[in-house]
Amino acid sequence: MPSVETSDESIPGPHGPIAVRVYRPPSAPQRPRPGLVWVHGGGWVFGDLDMREADWTSRELCARADAVVVSVDYRLAVDGVTYPVPHDDVVAAVLWVRENAAVLGIAPARITIGGASAGANLAAGAVLRLRDDDNWLPTSLVLAYAAMHSVLPPLSPALAEGLAQLPRMVRILPEDVAEMTGNYLGGAPDPHGYALPANGALDGLCPILLLDAEYDDLRASSEAFAAAVVKSGVPVRHVTVPGVLHGFLNLPATVKPVDQALTVLAETVAAAPAGGLDPDQGERG
Repeated sequence: MPSVETSDESIPGPHGPIAVRVYRPPSAPQRPRPGLVWVHGGGWVFGDLDMREADWTSRELCARADAVVVSVDYRLAVDGVTYPVPHDDVVAAVLWVRENAAVLGIAPARITIGGASAGANLAAGAVLRLRDDDNWLPTSLVLAYAAMHSVLPPLSPALAEGLAQLPRMVRILPEDVAEMTGNYLGGAPDPHGYALPANGALDGLCPILLLDAEYDDLRASSEAFAAAVVKSGVPVRHVTVPGVLHGFLNLPATVKPVDQALTVLAETVAAAPAGGLDPDQGERG
């Protein structure tokens, strides 16, 4: 595991304090570093700062990108908590990072927002809202095995064939997607697509990196989202990571496809603000 410096912080939010963990490279910076706000997954109902997808991924990206990473412990959709509370927490964390960039050692023009699964949903929703309410965009948006729809789009024939061999316990079927998103929304309206970004206005966004697992029902959601943002004129790089299931960022970096995925993520975080993400549709890692 990479050697990085960490500190746990409590930051203000509209629903009360939000816990975040800040990861810094151990070497003294020659100049402000790129920054990443990272949001873990867990179907909006589980996960914390210590889960592998949060902690391991943050450590790896901090070291590989020579970046300051801020991992967000947003409120989960349990015990009566629903949208917009988790969404609001992520937006508040991004605003805190932006406002405290100098103290954190982050270059203000080099902030990336990203997440995995439900965290990818929250990251994308935060970017839509910040574009609309604050006229601000991050350098890039990085999304791993994203959940963007309440109704899972149809699987492509190739994806359906690959998934047919898998046991039910590792599948995320349409009824699972409907249950998870329904619990998150809790009946709240979503007129702007901040809860379900596939339903939002997708024009005028920053460049987007989408990473999918080869064997994942949610790949259909990510592929449909990618097609929609491309149609809106947004630069997109779409990479399918071979041989892995949903949630592969919970696996150690010694697994070759995970190592490759982390490299792609780190390269995007470290990229220059302008022109740092080349569109590349249908790439396999």
